Amino acid sequence: MLLEVVDGRLVGTMPLKTAPINQGKLCIKGWNADGFVHSPQRLTTPLIRKNGKLKEVSWDEALDYSASRLKAIKDEFGGDSVGFFVSARCTNEDNYLLPKLCRAGFGTNNVDHCARL
Repeated sequence: MLLEVVDGRLVGTMPLKTAPINQGKLCIKGWNADGFVHSPQRLTTPLIRKNGKLKEVSWDEALDYSASRLKAIKDEFGGDSVGFFVSARCTNEDNYLLPKLCRAGFGTNNVDHCARL
């Protein structure tokens, strides 16, 4: 994929015609990547609900909170009480590792992917 960048902003995408894997083709998400990269609706900082309202927090606080809640839920209700959802917007490596985490870390097969829907 070729990315067209103007003044530090992604403004377009094009398939790389010589790419051996995709043979110069892009899916609809690839063609429209510039539309979501700079979307004003895209979250850029973590949010945690406190006293009924979403508050911006640091990445460290968000990760600590998420890890402690997932552990507490797993400990109380078991690994199958948690489900995970991976995305076509993640890297192949991320989409490989999350199911590994589900199975090895939580003992569950409750993982799905948006490309299947």
